[in-house]
Amino acid sequence: MSTVVLPRVPVRLGRFVLRMFRPHVYVTYGVLWVFALEGSAVALSGSAWRPTAATAVRAACVVLVLLFLRMLDEQKDLAHDRVHHPDRPLVTGAITVPELRGAMTVITVVVVGLNAALSPVAVLLTLLPPAYALALPVLEAASAAVRERPLLNLAVTYPVQVLLGGYVYLTAAGSGTVTADWRAVPLLALCAGVFLHFEFARKTAWESAPDDGLYSSVLGPAGSAAVALALVAGAVVCDVLLFRPTTVPGLLPCLPALLPAVAARRFLTARHGGWPLAPAMGYVVLTHLALVLQAVFLP
Repeated sequence: MSTVVLPRVPVRLGRFVLRMFRPHVYVTYGVLWVFALEGSAVALSGSAWRPTAATAVRAACVVLVLLFLRMLDEQKDLAHDRVHHPDRPLVTGAITVPELRGAMTVITVVVVGLNAALSPVAVLLTLLPPAYALALPVLEAASAAVRERPLLNLAVTYPVQVLLGGYVYLTAAGSGTVTADWRAVPLLALCAGVFLHFEFARKTAWESAPDDGLYSSVLGPAGSAAVALALVAGAVVCDVLLFRPTTVPGLLPCLPALLPAVAARRFLTARHGGWPLAPAMGYVVLTHLALVLQAVFLP
């Protein structure tokens, strides 16, 4: 009986994805984010939202770009990981730089092909996030401040997420399903607040070490916790400004804010350890899910 030998590189890439780009986390986030952003934009335009083939293209492209960014980060952080994370796939040789770059090239071709079915503008918009991300390693190599200061690094790297959100919103507007207006700003700010809360939560702890990259190392544990809560409050304000909820269903996107409030109480009371990550992840998932349900049922 002959043995089926699987291609070496795809297997290695598959193992890399399963470990470093856990589908149940990243794919769930990417799809929910696109659904929540597009759905909310459609709802604000006065129509009930229903996903379309174009929605599927946007969701697939966002997930693929997120994978592209993860692969790029592995290469960018290789020197740091050799010291602090010696078990990472790129450090151990479970995957190689040429293999990751080849996969990134394939991702780019697929993303361009998918968006070519939408419009030439969609192709341009979907290429902006990876293009910006590719410039970041050069900037970090040239600037010690960008490399070493967590808050400055966040300010420099976060625009990638803004560009991805802009891609979703503007391609939906270009298709005529969304009426583009000033409400795009608080809508994107709402999504930013949700994402950045998790970003601050995962890098907030009472204990810190040199070069750990924690925001609490700069702001202090209480200060970093305050920023994490302020981001949630900002997201709630944006939701109220946009949708002016007057009923319990309309308040659904605001209710997940209770999770960060409970987590903050636990963190500040314990005075040791890190911010509880389960409530932070739950807040991201439930807020986006609530926005999707609101877009489907409320208009």
